[in-house]
Amino acid sequence: MANATRTETFDVDINKLYDVIVDYARYPEFVDGVSTTKVLSQNETHAKVEYSVNMIKSFKYILSTTQQRPNKISWVLDSGDLFKKNDGSWTLKDLGNGKTEVTYALEVDFKMFAPNAILTALTEKNLPVMMQSFLKRAKAK
Repeated sequence: MANATRTETFDVDINKLYDVIVDYARYPEFVDGVSTTKVLSQNETHAKVEYSVNMIKSFKYILSTTQQRPNKISWVLDSGDLFKKNDGSWTLKDLGNGKTEVTYALEVDFKMFAPNAILTALTEKNLPVMMQSFLKRAKAK
């Protein structure tokens, strides 16, 4: 199992960032490795999304997401062909003056053996790059 948590301060309005995070259909446009997404259902408080990812190998999974505007988006694994567990969250805190404290937390486990180097690459190493892609997208809004 691999865990990763990262907190950064983004120079972007909390609502703009929240809107980018819950716009799951657009992830393939700016999130590295996400080839397609299919929004199976979504309303203000919940979403179920199927992700197709091509990172080291191609795989699919479905996450059930709980959304609490504008401060929290959390998810649990619904099903998938690679993950045994994929739980995580975005926690957003409005710092005022258009700044947002952003904490991304992730806990994953795989159905098969995965070397620590792969777990580290999927969680800790890609995490800063992935977070910056959300910041860049939110700033462009």
